Amino acid sequence: MALKGFGVLVLSLIGLAKAGLSLNIPSGGRHIVSQQRLSNPIISPTLFSELERLSRVVDISYCIGNSGLGEPFNCISRCDEFPTFSLVTAWNTGVLMSDSCGYIAVDHGAERPAEGSDDIPDANHTIMVAFRGTYSITNTVVDLSTVPQEYVPYPSPENGTDKPHPVCTNCTVHMGFMSSWETTRTVVVPQLIGLREKYPNSPIHLVGHSLGGALACLAALELKLAFGWDNLVVTTFGEPRVGNGQFAKFIDSVFDLEGDAQPDHRPYRRVTHANDPVPLLPLTEWGYSSHAGEIFISKASLSPAERDVRHCHGDDDPNCIADSDPYSRYKLWELFFAHRDYFWRLGLCIPGGDPTNWGRGPIGTSEVVEDEL
Repeated sequence: MALKGFGVLVLSLIGLAKAGLSLNIPSGGRHIVSQQRLSNPIISPTLFSELERLSRVVDISYCIGNSGLGEPFNCISRCDEFPTFSLVTAWNTGVLMSDSCGYIAVDHGAERPAEGSDDIPDANHTIMVAFRGTYSITNTVVDLSTVPQEYVPYPSPENGTDKPHPVCTNCTVHMGFMSSWETTRTVVVPQLIGLREKYPNSPIHLVGHSLGGALACLAALELKLAFGWDNLVVTTFGEPRVGNGQFAKFIDSVFDLEGDAQPDHRPYRRVTHANDPVPLLPLTEWGYSSHAGEIFISKASLSPAERDVRHCHGDDDPNCIADSDPYSRYKLWELFFAHRDYFWRLGLCIPGGDPTNWGRGPIGTSEVVEDEL
């Protein structure tokens, strides 16, 4: 069951504390907005709605390896909320530290084609790729954090672009994350090539939670650099640090995350949540850095309102997840939930998704039960 798997995260955090490693956890377990944070613009209602929807899209990926995900787009969780989706493929590479689960679907925009009928290539389609988080994210971070490897973008394939790649000088990435992507790409890349041929003008949305956020990052870089695909949108929830400072700056440059584009229109949205330790791992002491594009949910409990979700500046905005005060005593259960609470409680794959008997009200309402643990 998913709850048992997520217990690994809590136990791993205990192990980190016993090992004497300093975890910088955002201070306070409640909704605190500093005066400085007011300078960070609130996201638009349109982007808020999109991020909330994408959190449900990635939540469905937790059904893979659990109760399952089937055609046309069926599962016991939130699949009924996406009647325009058609499942293309789902994958599950295993249960080791380099494991990966996820699915590829086509959002037909208006209405899913009837079984046996032809799709319309020029319709308003979106290609969706969802990467599930691993149940052992912190184990992966700790066990492999000391062995970063050089980041070398994949060469252009025969059907890719002939344009020269930007060079990522002195870039290193987490070996575990890269190993997981190297395994996953054998499934994902061929499927996307076929879908790209069928829907040449359709955008590709990559969305991931936890380790899945790291995979979405590496996937997006390859698709953009090796294939020259520009209509990519990346959204991650609780993404860990993938590489070193040079790699973070490389991502900023490739996706123009510190350019003149309006924050709501950035092609890469790295969503973080108060009290979630994973975006601060691996530690900076181990040579890892965050990249830009952060959107911070400042409210610790569910459910956030628009005023609780703000754009951040640069790689380590002190008004966002980087604003942390180390303290020795904290509620491990808060951390247990903080990494899973992104608009909804992710990772359960049960009917209706987020269980109402946990005191969580729907998005857009004020129904929240405090201190239920």
